[in-house]
Amino acid sequence: MSESHIGDAIKGFLRKSQLKNGIRAVQIEEIWEQLMGKTIARYTDKIQIINQKLFITTSVGPLKNELLYQKSQIIERVNEAFGEKVITEVVIQ
Repeated sequence: MSESHIGDAIKGFLRKSQLKNGIRAVQIEEIWEQLMGKTIARYTDKIQIINQKLFITTSVGPLKNELLYQKSQIIERVNEAFGEKVITEVVIQ
């Protein structure tokens, strides 16, 4: 049996696991303020990733409209932050 580092083993597990999206969502939540700014981060209620779709939940109507206009920029910023194509679509709820 070959030796591998625990980090490599965890990354391999996450690539094959359904946990990857949940972990990515938590990582996005951690950098959401840096990506989108304090105001948007403050009024964002929930962030989820399902099948490369980023679901953003907010109860603030004007913010929903603002996020609708920024969908392509959100995709760019998130993917750039991770250095890979993590999301392909944004859904505002």
